[in-house]
Amino acid sequence: MTFTEWFIFFIAIQIVHFLGTWKLYVKAGRKAWEAAVPIYNGIVLMSIIKRPKWWIILLFIPVVNLLMFPVIWIETIRSFGFKKKTDSLLVIFTLGLYIFYINYGTDAVYNKDRSLKPQSELGEWVSSIAFAIIAATLVHTYFMQPFTIPTSSLEKTLLVGDYLFVSKFHYGARVPSTVIAAPMVHDSLPLTGTVSYLKHPQLPYTRLPGIQKIKNNDIVCFNWPADTLALMWGDKSGKFTYKPVDKKTNYVKRCVGIAGDSIEMKDGYFYINGKKNSLPDRAKLQFYYTYESKKPISQNTYPKFLLDKERTGVYKILTEYWQNPKVQSAIKENGNLTKIASDSLYTEVAGGVNPDFARRLKMLSVDNKININLTEEEAIRLKTYPLTKSLTKIIHDADNAIFPHVKELGWSQDNFGPIYIPEAGATVKLDVKSLPFYEQIIKNYENNDLQVVGNNIFINGEKVDSYTFKQDYFYLIGDNRHNSLDARYWGYVPFDHVLGKPVMVWFSWDANATSFGEKIKSIRWNRMFTTVGGDGEPVSYRYLVFALIAIYIGYSFYKGKKKKTN
Repeated sequence: MTFTEWFIFFIAIQIVHFLGTWKLYVKAGRKAWEAAVPIYNGIVLMSIIKRPKWWIILLFIPVVNLLMFPVIWIETIRSFGFKKKTDSLLVIFTLGLYIFYINYGTDAVYNKDRSLKPQSELGEWVSSIAFAIIAATLVHTYFMQPFTIPTSSLEKTLLVGDYLFVSKFHYGARVPSTVIAAPMVHDSLPLTGTVSYLKHPQLPYTRLPGIQKIKNNDIVCFNWPADTLALMWGDKSGKFTYKPVDKKTNYVKRCVGIAGDSIEMKDGYFYINGKKNSLPDRAKLQFYYTYESKKPISQNTYPKFLLDKERTGVYKILTEYWQNPKVQSAIKENGNLTKIASDSLYTEVAGGVNPDFARRLKMLSVDNKININLTEEEAIRLKTYPLTKSLTKIIHDADNAIFPHVKELGWSQDNFGPIYIPEAGATVKLDVKSLPFYEQIIKNYENNDLQVVGNNIFINGEKVDSYTFKQDYFYLIGDNRHNSLDARYWGYVPFDHVLGKPVMVWFSWDANATSFGEKIKSIRWNRMFTTVGGDGEPVSYRYLVFALIAIYIGYSFYKGKKKKTN
């Protein structure tokens, strides 16, 4: 819906409100016309129901207003003597239209002295829960959102099983475009897995002012533009947006390139505007290396400093061994493995490499050559390991899956570019050669009708040879360079897809632990309440936070006890 359509809808709601309540306004000692004036009628209604006037603000905040409307309906009918549970249920299930019946079909009397205190303990409990949900939804939507790390694309900086607080106000809180949705959930309801929102109506994209702009190397939380990657796997339907923007899958990556940059990758390293990118201290790049040992790799010969639970790696096991029943049994038992595939020489087993897996596999069937994911520091250390025969960084061949999916470019996940990152207001030359870089922007991110006839390009029916961008775009990449689904595959991330900035890890444990008891044991206490980004070793503020919580609980207990005594 456009802003004009929303304005018409708003006026229609005001008319419905006037028709359904004007008699009640009169009975409360107000004028009938006061029920018809937008916004002012809400302020008057707050006076009638004896509630704070600032509540009217909550009625205009998307998602939060869905929770506030039922509260206002119930408060309105109770102000005119309709206090039964049946009345409350009727006004909710009729979406407020029950008020029409009270307005025209009853002799309702306004109770100006009604008590605002809940009539029962259950009522007080429901009231408290309702406003707790409203407050939490407000914070979750516009200030700070909890987020979890499900993949290893930023491994070493952010681990699988980290729980983050993502700031909405750093880059400006995005007003939800999906106005009818369950509060504090994303695209599906817990337990049932059913869709948690209605696709229509949709608000036009709106964003509150931010306190800073996205900078190179910032870690950014965003909605995955491709969402399903159907186009990458041959879907020619032309449908790219499968969900509303704010309901697309949440991702977190590092912003290597910002709007206006020209970037290039050489052997896995980025160059921004011709200069090699310098990452913060806490960023740990990882690549796959082929490690060849002087002896068959076993529990005894495998480098102990590489056996840690947080490592995500790929072992390549010689084909002649992978059908071994003992190896197959170990693979099936290991919950960390995600796939098994074979080629002419190796069977590739992808998943967590940890001591438990090593023990079950016993590593007796593995020859002396494997592929393993390493940081640069680990690679330097492994080269000096006594049993190391050779260590070679893997450089991938050309891959048509790399954006913009043009085979003739010969680009790979380690070498590509240069590529320009579009900036709002910038104009680029447009022809059949450059179109693959900007096609999705023109059609799906900026909602134009794009047609190509021979060598001619038509946008919204007009033949063009250039295009001017309407918003900024960004290039978001994982530090785990050989194990990350990122912008190399889907391209640019529009600014309207940016969700926020991760600022703190508030909890962390091993997400791959198989039981709750194991998960408790795996809690990473040193990561709790540590800041995200910056330089130097992460510092945990958990003791300070725990102390503040203890002080608050103690004060609340003391206050409650004193109140009870009085």
